Amino acid sequence: MTQLISQNEDTIVALATPPGIGAISIIRISGPNSFSAIDKIFKGKKPISDSASHTIHYGKIYDQDNEPVDDVLISIFRLPNSYTGEDSIEISTHGSPLIVQKIISLLIDQDVRLAEPGEFTKRAFLNGRIDLAQAEAVADVINSNTEASLRGARNQLDGLLSQKVDQLRELLINTSSLIELELDFAEEDLQFMSLKEILSNIDSIESEIDRLLASYSFGRIIKDGVNVALVGKPNVGKSSLLNYLLKEARAIVSEIPGTTRDIIREELNIDGILFRLFDTAGIRTSVDAIEIEGVNRSREAVQNADIVLFLNDATVGFSSDLYEELTGITEKNRILTAVNKIDIKEIHDERFDVGISAKTGDGIETLFEKLKEKAIGTKIYSEKSAIVSNLRHFNSLKKAKYHLESAKKSINERLTGEFISVDLRNAESSLGEIIGKVTSDDILNNIFAKFCIGK
Repeated sequence: MTQLISQNEDTIVALATPPGIGAISIIRISGPNSFSAIDKIFKGKKPISDSASHTIHYGKIYDQDNEPVDDVLISIFRLPNSYTGEDSIEISTHGSPLIVQKIISLLIDQDVRLAEPGEFTKRAFLNGRIDLAQAEAVADVINSNTEASLRGARNQLDGLLSQKVDQLRELLINTSSLIELELDFAEEDLQFMSLKEILSNIDSIESEIDRLLASYSFGRIIKDGVNVALVGKPNVGKSSLLNYLLKEARAIVSEIPGTTRDIIREELNIDGILFRLFDTAGIRTSVDAIEIEGVNRSREAVQNADIVLFLNDATVGFSSDLYEELTGITEKNRILTAVNKIDIKEIHDERFDVGISAKTGDGIETLFEKLKEKAIGTKIYSEKSAIVSNLRHFNSLKKAKYHLESAKKSINERLTGEFISVDLRNAESSLGEIIGKVTSDDILNNIFAKFCIGK
């Protein structure tokens, strides 16, 4: 089980804003010696140690020679009502890297050490300010790059997933506790919960787990975006389509086959979902060494894509040979088949999912809808839904489901309560891994090592 940080823990410091020149930089301090350390280098109207929590104080930072370093604002957060749950300070300085370096060096001279990546958030978790799922959501909020990814991370940070997992854990704990209680009174032949009730509870929990597992595909896409490989024979209009979508001449457009020799990667935001478009070289047989390498990279892009946008030329028709090659590289359900140049020739072929014109823009909105449907399906999740977007959470849910299935098997085979109880406790532990009720130092170190320093 997670243990609280000792009050003898080191006091740590780090730059909380991006490094470099800016209007303001913020230096964060946390730990038992935060106030005493700052009082040795800061002079204001009164000592920080004597000031109330959640107040801001103006003054100057001085170096060892009593020379002023900078005018600053000191924000005070006393335990336990701080981000980390410890005494904490934020120093707002002018955004000079030299000033930041000097202030941090002065604090290090006061027995304050540099923070490790994610150490502030790790302390917030260890001190019970947030659970592990919420701690991971902090990094997701920072890295979010669309409205949808921000909403998803914000929901997790607000505890929607944690609350759902905790509810399932409580039901498991209550169920297994009653089974274990029966074992303690086995000689009295008492029954606190029937097998039918136990199965009903397990089915209810498993149903919720299945719903969470089903949300992972949607959650991953909202969080990480969608990789789309734009594939087709030379001159079908892949580069023209990319340029139209981006509203700029990003890719070279030419009637000469094989113009695109390398993968061009661009990003497109469609209704809050990030689509990464990879304009690939036209897949065809070639004797040109550079073009051959481009074609090989195109095939690799197809293998790694979430969606393959297979573009055809309306004046030529459906490229059956290339479609067969694509189905040998990726799954059919990943392929979205489009036909370009419908402004030149109308085409009615059921093999095409959508018709477009990269010249006039006809059909582009329909293409967007098809891409969204291919990416996330038709299932709608509300903004207040508990969504799984983290692979670690997904794997823990799968383990919990496995143990629940094992418990049901034990019940159906009429095994004793010990077997059922062990399976339920294992399922509860698997759920506990998500929110940090059960965890290991290796898991914690791996999670927080991915955070930026200062967070």
